[in-house]
Amino acid sequence: MITKIILTIIFLVIMVGVGIYSRKQAANVEGFVLGGRSVGPWLTAFSYGTSYFSAVVFVGYAGQFGWKYGLAATWIGIGNAIIGSLLAWIVLGRRTKLMTQHIESRTMPDFFGTRFNSQSLRIVASAIVFAFLIPYTAGVYKGISTLFEMGFNIPYEYCAVGMALFTAIYVIFGGYKATAINDFIQGIIMLFGIITVIAAVLSTQGGLTQAIEKMATLPADDNPNTNGGFATLFGPDIKNLIGVVILTSLGTWGLPQMVGKFYSINDEKAITRGAIISTIFAIVVAGGCYFLGGFGRLFGTPPLLPNGRLDFDAIVPSMLITLPDILIALVILLVLSASMSTLASLVLTSASTLTLDIIYRDKKSLPGEVEEGSINDTVSEKVERRKVIIMRVLIVFFVIISLMIALNPPTFIAQLMGISWGALAGAFLAPFMLGLYWRGITTSAIWACFVWGVGLTGINMLIGSPINPINCGALAMIGGFPIAWIVSLVSPKLPKSYIDKIFDCYK
Repeated sequence: MITKIILTIIFLVIMVGVGIYSRKQAANVEGFVLGGRSVGPWLTAFSYGTSYFSAVVFVGYAGQFGWKYGLAATWIGIGNAIIGSLLAWIVLGRRTKLMTQHIESRTMPDFFGTRFNSQSLRIVASAIVFAFLIPYTAGVYKGISTLFEMGFNIPYEYCAVGMALFTAIYVIFGGYKATAINDFIQGIIMLFGIITVIAAVLSTQGGLTQAIEKMATLPADDNPNTNGGFATLFGPDIKNLIGVVILTSLGTWGLPQMVGKFYSINDEKAITRGAIISTIFAIVVAGGCYFLGGFGRLFGTPPLLPNGRLDFDAIVPSMLITLPDILIALVILLVLSASMSTLASLVLTSASTLTLDIIYRDKKSLPGEVEEGSINDTVSEKVERRKVIIMRVLIVFFVIISLMIALNPPTFIAQLMGISWGALAGAFLAPFMLGLYWRGITTSAIWACFVWGVGLTGINMLIGSPINPINCGALAMIGGFPIAWIVSLVSPKLPKSYIDKIFDCYK
């Protein structure tokens, strides 16, 4: 216990120290939100990866989908690496960097407002971001607090409050730059931790070969006389497995806290290096998490919840409880690293969006069109400081709201994430990607995608989730593309002169 406490205290002190060290670079809005758009490929890639993978993946998704699909759950991690990391950097990285810098956009709602010449889009997008990042944040709290309760015998509520407090401190002090530096440190811990933990867990089952052999003998849930297929290449339920791969991989393309990483990278050349680093990180961390979760059935049946359903969030903790104390300490640091980095990204995204897109909606103009009150005018230091102060206050507000939900979570971690990712990526993925590439997409098409993504997710949730929230989220993302195309064909186009100025950045 002393070892666990000492390591955790050292970790938390370093995180807060980085926040204090970075405070000078967070004095204005550009520095607080984007690190001055001068963050290198290593910090950006690790920030992308650590924001991607948190306790939601390690505890919630790895446990639940490892139980359902066995070793085939590893495909989810592979999809995260190839689609969610490599292709995201290739398809979105350069064009996002160039266009957002060209139109001086700092947030995703700001991008929609300027790219499609609509302040209403900007406000509604900001409201969607704030509303649907909250359940995701609550899921992160729940995952890390469950492991802390196991490792330290500290009540869940105290763990959640403590993590919220420390995350808020270093984000409030140092903004994006502190988050990026801490993400790098946390990413190193995650890489080392997941490899060590996998080796330790498999050793309790006699090694990799014996563990796979045991998985191959397990019966199906609905028929004890039938092999469950938990050691096969595609598992017992490939249809729903594909839905999870789509949600967790393609979803990152439409999440504001993920796409925002491309805003801050320092130059185009860094994008290629960042793509490689981010992909390797995802293969090790995400692939490792789901591979580990695939062996969950070897450690007994998880406890039942009051409603009679299996407590999937207890699967991974039950796999780790028998490890030596020093390894449990490593696991706690691993999940703490993953969770705090994700939380930092979420709270910073929400606070900056509310401040810049609702409270302070500067009148925007395109480069070369200087107007009174536009972003091209000199903004006083006093106003800049006021914006940063408001963002810091809103960080506290967002942390408190999400913490209240986390203290009484309504469902499994995986479902919390499914609701959040489904609504956000369903509303934003197609509009953002097509906005970077297609001159013909219209403002009406963006409104249609917003209604589609939020409406489908919300209605499904209100009527009792007849469509699994995971599959509903995947459907929301994919469906946005045909909706955007059809509506764009029949709705008024933006003026050609306006679109030409928007796309000048690619010449």
